[in-house]
Amino acid sequence: MIAPLDLQQALGELLGDAQLVPVALPDTELKLWLIDGDNMDRAFSPEETRRILHEPPYWSFCWASGLALARYLAAFPEWVEGKRVLDFGAGSGVAGIAAVKAGALEVVACDLDPLAIAACRANAELNQVELSYSTDFFAEADRFDLILVADVLYDRANLPLLDEFLSRGKEALVADSRVRDFRHPLYQRIEMLEAMTLPDLAEPEEFRHVSLYHARRSQEHREQARSHR
Repeated sequence: MIAPLDLQQALGELLGDAQLVPVALPDTELKLWLIDGDNMDRAFSPEETRRILHEPPYWSFCWASGLALARYLAAFPEWVEGKRVLDFGAGSGVAGIAAVKAGALEVVACDLDPLAIAACRANAELNQVELSYSTDFFAEADRFDLILVADVLYDRANLPLLDEFLSRGKEALVADSRVRDFRHPLYQRIEMLEAMTLPDLAEPEEFRHVSLYHARRSQEHREQARSHR
């Protein structure tokens, strides 16, 4: 199986010997095009490190939070079954693809990075599902039943997005292993999940413990949504 040319070229510009390979995700029915971790078992040069930090190919990894959320939706499809879903900061598209597999009526993979959108397309094809695509969350209408969010809160500067998710969806499911116990009146932690990033980045053990938060739009949010129609 040959990796999508546009994604392979982009990865090669960052890491000349990096290869994308189809990887079966453990404890799921899903596959993703991911960076070949076996081929990357070496030290990066200073120039490679600079390029990776400047423009990280995050779409070529399956982060622990995304994997945990995908498994959760497979186990509890009632969260998405027959619903309109948006996968925010979709990256590889793993959560959105899992939502389609679990019976979602429609799934929009949303990411600012055109390469992430290309990865979502390639991974949707790999899993034989259909997604819609968006590069601007705020251009979307307030029409979604559920907003899925995985591994977006790695930076506390992103915490204000917690309010924004509910401007476009009735509910939100947020999976994260980086920010511990954030306090928000609408979000409650409902599960602790276990997963790891693929390929294995030898991350600290704490990053394998994924918190799953749920929020439902309040009456105040509903009134604000109506006023903006």
